[in-house]
Amino acid sequence: MNSGFVLVLSGPSGVGKDTVINELLKKDDKIIVSISMTTRQPRPGEVDGVNYYFVTKEEFEEKIRNNEMLEYAQYGSNYYGTPKEPVKAWTDEGMTVILEIEVQGATKIKELQPDVCTMFLMPPSFHTLRTRLEGRMTETQDQIAERLAIARKEITMATDYDYIIVNDRLENAVENILELIYRHRRHLREGTPDDPSKLD
Repeated sequence: MNSGFVLVLSGPSGVGKDTVINELLKKDDKIIVSISMTTRQPRPGEVDGVNYYFVTKEEFEEKIRNNEMLEYAQYGSNYYGTPKEPVKAWTDEGMTVILEIEVQGATKIKELQPDVCTMFLMPPSFHTLRTRLEGRMTETQDQIAERLAIARKEITMATDYDYIIVNDRLENAVENILELIYRHRRHLREGTPDDPSKLD
């Protein structure tokens, strides 16, 4: 049976999602990352079609009307979302498609696709999260304060996810996620339901 599936990975800004995902991509060639679409402005070094599809608010809202989005959410003043077509093509090929999306979007995905696997990447402490955000030096103190306020709300929703992964040591977080991915693939191949409450 096809072992392709969607893996939703969420977590507060600054928790290290991009770093974890880059390590996963190095270790397994059946993992691919879905490129999200957003209306926010590119950050320095970000490339359209690589990091995100950058579109206008009007373009995004037209895609919503045309039912071309797998999920979408408004985060602050910007839209973020996942185009449908490439995700379906990849899962049909047996790929594990990572969706790095916000909590709002994850909830919608779970409603539409009950068999999706969801993981929340948790910082080891709130102090660590603040330090990581300040270390990026890409935002003002007001923006950091806003992201931390959002992070507090997001963390309270972590229990809605199938798994919570604490990103204390990078290599441990990556290995834990890989182990869960392999389990989920095996269950899909065997045609048996995967019960997140039971570990092999």
